[in-house]
Amino acid sequence: MPARIDLAVGEWNRVSPKYVVVVVVSTLISGLVLSAAAVFLWLVAGWSWAWIALIVIVVITLVSLFVANRRTRSIGYRLRDDDLLFRRGIMYQRFVSVPYGRMQLIDITRGPVGRMLGLADLKFVTAAASTNVIVPGLPEAEAAELRDRLVELAESRRAGL
Repeated sequence: MPARIDLAVGEWNRVSPKYVVVVVVSTLISGLVLSAAAVFLWLVAGWSWAWIALIVIVVITLVSLFVANRRTRSIGYRLRDDDLLFRRGIMYQRFVSVPYGRMQLIDITRGPVGRMLGLADLKFVTAAASTNVIVPGLPEAEAAELRDRLVELAESRRAGL
């Protein structure tokens, strides 16, 4: 039986604490838009059950706001010898290992709120469609530095294939 990877060993890099603001703003905007749609369906369209949807939307938005800080602290990444290990999630934790030699594209994106806070997201594209790793909430300088380092590692690993 192959040895299991010890996920507790080593230092995890965390996203910026300012990323909580991005999560809170996006949760509030989503909650307001969905609440407005439910109110419209209830009062204008005459759907009598839409008030139940409104209550559910408000409760989900409040719970999401309550756990935003914890959700943000659960995101992390670690550079290892042969791959980048990414984790996220509170109840359902997800760990993804992205081998350097399989990285095809490393993209930096900045949304409007993140840009105001000086944050960027780093997205990895590999040959596997299911990888879909996005490290959100990195300071812009750290994201650019990490991208450059990963491109260098990916090129050196690909040359050996």
